[in-house]
Amino acid sequence: MSITPLTLAEVAELLGGELICNDSSIVIAGVQTLAKAKANQASFLSNMKYKNDLQSTQAGLVLLGQDIELPAKNSFAVIRLYNPYVGFTKLQQYFHPAPVSTGVVHASASVHDKANLAAQVQLDAFVSIAEDVSVGAGSIIGSGCVLEKGVRIGENCLLHPRVVLAQGTTLGDRVIVQAGAVIGSDGFGFAWTGEDYLKIPQVGHVVIENDVEIGANTCIDRGAIGNTVIKQGAKLDNLIQLAHNVEVGEHTVIAGQAGFAGSTVIGKGCQFGAQSGVAGHLKLVDGTIVGAKAGVIGDIKEKGMVSGFPAVPHRHWLKASALFDRLPAIWNKIKRLS
Repeated sequence: MSITPLTLAEVAELLGGELICNDSSIVIAGVQTLAKAKANQASFLSNMKYKNDLQSTQAGLVLLGQDIELPAKNSFAVIRLYNPYVGFTKLQQYFHPAPVSTGVVHASASVHDKANLAAQVQLDAFVSIAEDVSVGAGSIIGSGCVLEKGVRIGENCLLHPRVVLAQGTTLGDRVIVQAGAVIGSDGFGFAWTGEDYLKIPQVGHVVIENDVEIGANTCIDRGAIGNTVIKQGAKLDNLIQLAHNVEVGEHTVIAGQAGFAGSTVIGKGCQFGAQSGVAGHLKLVDGTIVGAKAGVIGDIKEKGMVSGFPAVPHRHWLKASALFDRLPAIWNKIKRLS
């Protein structure tokens, strides 16, 4: 699909920013980094680590915050924005729009007679759709996806190749699931008899609300009793494990390789760094921030950032980390005193 380039004035209108330029004839055809941008491309500065690239960029347009000083000499136009990163995102969305369903059902797709496909649903090669599945209008189901009995998918969803939605899984509208994710598999539930483990039937489901994104190869277990729930607007990265009956709050974001044990309740607007972990049956208050590789083993009742293992308030962790390197010298002093 061909995307029409934008004039500087059109870009400023799209982003709602203040245009500063000497050459109004510049036309923008894409977005690139400051270091690699060309004269017909826009760039942006949101991370001050790249501030020096402003001196040498060849970009025709740069999106800048209100307080960023311009180099003494520059050849690019500027749009001042409150948040240049949001501006970059909107431009990327314009030049790289989300795929739109073609409505084509591939000849190799297997669709049960009692499945219900709404208008303009796209099924790619080797999709398997079981009995009592419903798929909302405009959704795209990628190659090799498996939708088991009773799955419900809302409108304008996008399932990338090889996604598995186990029995009874529900997706809201505009949900994106990246390749290889498995949603609704059995939770890890076993009872020890003293001699062996008895498998506990996992009879709940997974419910994913509107505008959620699930990363590649992420696994979300069905509830043992009741449901595992991912609330509206949450964003999950790749290779995340959510155990049975976990609840993830609205607009919470979770980075790759994080793991959550069963029945933990995560508040809304929380953030989790890569490889962080949360023990089971805990409650984390709205706005909790968990640093990378941190391990949460108790309830978090106050909004803020925690780090380390076991996770403690971030300031405490920084002080303890600074002290750690000094421990050998401190120990030597103690030995001399004894």
